[in-house]
Amino acid sequence: MRWFQIVAWCFASLSVAQASEAALIVPPSGVVGVADEAMLTPDFWIRRLAQPDRVLLDEAAIAARNDQLYRRDPSMHDLHALPSMLTREQVLAWIDGVSQLPRRPLFDGQGNPVGEAVLHRFVDALALDRVPARQPTRYGLVVRRAALRSFPTELRVFTVKGDADIDRFQQTAEFPGTPVAIVHASRDGQWLFVLSPRYAAWTRRENIAEGGAAQLFGYVDASPRRVVTGASVATVHTRERPAVSQLPLDMGVSAPLADHPADRPVNGQSPYTSYVIELPTRTADGGLEIVPALLPRQADTADRYLPLTEANILRQAFKFLGERYGWGHDYDARDCSGFVSDVYRSMGVQMPRDTGRQAASPALAHQAFGDGDSHAARMNAVDALRVGDLVYIPGHVMMVIGRIDGQPYVIHDTTGIAYRDGHGDLRQVKLNAVSVTPLLPLVFDDGRSYVDRMTAIVHVRP
Repeated sequence: MRWFQIVAWCFASLSVAQASEAALIVPPSGVVGVADEAMLTPDFWIRRLAQPDRVLLDEAAIAARNDQLYRRDPSMHDLHALPSMLTREQVLAWIDGVSQLPRRPLFDGQGNPVGEAVLHRFVDALALDRVPARQPTRYGLVVRRAALRSFPTELRVFTVKGDADIDRFQQTAEFPGTPVAIVHASRDGQWLFVLSPRYAAWTRRENIAEGGAAQLFGYVDASPRRVVTGASVATVHTRERPAVSQLPLDMGVSAPLADHPADRPVNGQSPYTSYVIELPTRTADGGLEIVPALLPRQADTADRYLPLTEANILRQAFKFLGERYGWGHDYDARDCSGFVSDVYRSMGVQMPRDTGRQAASPALAHQAFGDGDSHAARMNAVDALRVGDLVYIPGHVMMVIGRIDGQPYVIHDTTGIAYRDGHGDLRQVKLNAVSVTPLLPLVFDDGRSYVDRMTAIVHVRP
């Protein structure tokens, strides 16, 4: 049978009142409903919009929403609001929130079981007995892309033997210039437990430069700034300052512009073809030093966060298309929730890091679904989806990009999809990348549709 004759059947959300069956082509890739290469470009979807450049939320409204997020969402940390002294109870609660061993058996990268003795060493490395009754609040800045881990170890562990993609100790990553509170150290002193604005976990000591509150917040609050709007950019090579040479900066990172004379070299190079930005570096004794670095003018950056428009949502999301899936921002990439939060961060919109926290955040407009919600009610909600809305199922989030003949399409960072083909057989396609797919045909391994397993829809736009 020729590929264009193969179809997958699904319920397309054509109206609020009724969903009708529609056939979707299955091309050679196996990605149902994506047979036209143009669908893999943002312009394809932007052309379908009535007002693609209309501002959905202005800067003031976004700032107000971000303020509410830090005030109301317990997963977010307003570092400005931390007390000058931290208690043992506070620190232990933060560590306990992430440093929990999985209940399932663990395997290393070679498929060998991780024994109880090794696990006990991880727990002992937490050095919980060394947490003082009270301690001064200390601060630092991330100096390079830093993995945040649930335990102070680089050992990669997996719950499925032979699956070396989802490291259960990997939590997320933070980027250069991210402020953190330093609240504890591992028993060997090589790891720090830190609070970033949206996470709390362990990172290698060399990832953090420690400084005083005034120095840290002076850097974070400085303006004007340069915002990274590409998937990733890099500073100019410099042998004079290796710490800021070809340093990767991911989407949404912003750095202050340095007050530097235009005719004076920066790290041995004229700055006239670049922006001179300030970046944190770590001194030999672990202290914080702010130094100039060059960011090429041709790099994908902006002088402020991008306006929150449908067109920008699509353009920013598609800049990650094809990027390898990286659980917890592994592989210098990102996972599903990291993907959507990094896209929105480039427009100044802050979000919690994890799917569960995003879907339930009290500061985000969301519609929750439970076992009592009918298929018809869920389809009505799907019918109302707009570009940029986020659809949550257990452990996963997808971003709506538009419709074709009433069929909603999403872009998401996914390990793979499953759907029923024209014969009713379950077909599974491994993707492991940021991908474009329709929403309605997708099913779990048990055959239940994504729509019937929706846990929430989050509306970032008003």
